[in-house]
Amino acid sequence: MANKTTPLSDTEIKKAKPREKEYILADGRGLSLRVKPNGSKNWIFNYKPPFAKKRTNMGFGAYPEVTLAQARTKREEARQLLAQEIDPKEHKQATYAQKDAERNNTFEKIAAEWLEVKRPSVTEGHVISTWNSLKLHIFPEIGDYPINKITAQKAISVLKPIAAKGNLETVRRLCQRINEIMVFSVNTGLAEHNPLAGIGKAFSAPKKQNMTTIRPEELPGLMRSINRASIKFVTRCLIEWQLHTLSRPSEAAGARWEEIDFEEKLWVIPAERMKKRRIHSIPLTPQTLAILEELKPISRHREYLFPSDRNPRTHINAQTANMAIKRMGYEKKLVAHGLRALGSTTLNEQGFDCDLIEAALAHVDKNEVRAAYNRSDYVRRRIPMMEWWSEHIEKCATNVTPIMNTTFSRSTETN
Repeated sequence: MANKTTPLSDTEIKKAKPREKEYILADGRGLSLRVKPNGSKNWIFNYKPPFAKKRTNMGFGAYPEVTLAQARTKREEARQLLAQEIDPKEHKQATYAQKDAERNNTFEKIAAEWLEVKRPSVTEGHVISTWNSLKLHIFPEIGDYPINKITAQKAISVLKPIAAKGNLETVRRLCQRINEIMVFSVNTGLAEHNPLAGIGKAFSAPKKQNMTTIRPEELPGLMRSINRASIKFVTRCLIEWQLHTLSRPSEAAGARWEEIDFEEKLWVIPAERMKKRRIHSIPLTPQTLAILEELKPISRHREYLFPSDRNPRTHINAQTANMAIKRMGYEKKLVAHGLRALGSTTLNEQGFDCDLIEAALAHVDKNEVRAAYNRSDYVRRRIPMMEWWSEHIEKCATNVTPIMNTTFSRSTETN
């Protein structure tokens, strides 16, 4: 019959003195106290791991930091794991690894990983604006939080001050981005669920606002304003280029000479520069080709059609046209993006095929098969429409000398 171990007492442990050699004080059921020659006392749990032949030790910490009662609790927890055929040492290591991952997998870190995965499907400008919005509004408050520790209450508290200022559109976009990050964390196994799925409902929805634009009958007045405005020649060209091509401000400002196919008379914008990440071809009219001829002496030897004034190696700012239009007296009446709406309204009123208009605006056809089939055909069919639009712009500039026939004093004009 095996000898029964007498459980230890606090008094016995306190009185245990160091010896020349390490020795053991057993408490029973695998728990013992190891006393070293230097006087340190450490708890040891000896056990046989599941599916293993040899016994092993597991440390429970040092005495008196870990009391006798606490050591016994740890022993019982370990024995319960063993009863489930779980190695307590491996379980402890896995728990530590999980907690370490939680500390390292912060909201900001996961947001960066999410945006990197998203990058190929959006424009670089979108990537920059998304990161800047998170950096400004979200990271200062919860950037260092472990991704699986963020609650709906915490996220809402971060967004409330923004909503209080009336920036409901900013709140809407932030809610969308935060949720995409949380879904990404769930899909990559970093979080079990997304507790922020409904935070958008905690705020009023922003009023939908269309891009500020003018009516078609106001185009002649706009052309007179463009002609008389005290703006730089390149800025003037940019506004007319965007108007004629119906391109977005960022697409027009970032236009490269290598994108111009003079032989086919096309402006081919690569997918990475387009909002929907699809190549977009725009037929060039005599008027747009004339604008290019005016730009050749200025920038043909450079990369971009519209070089920046401060750094000609890069392109003009996408907001330059917008600011120029504002200074012309069109504040709250027209924005650069609204030139597209102006063109769309005019072309629709003239009875042009709505599919061709949508294609000209680079709006994605929901019917993927039809879109792929009609892409090349749409470019050919859009030529007469784009030529009519350019001629219409020219007619609206009655008594206004168009860009291609004007000699500008480029050195004295201001931005």
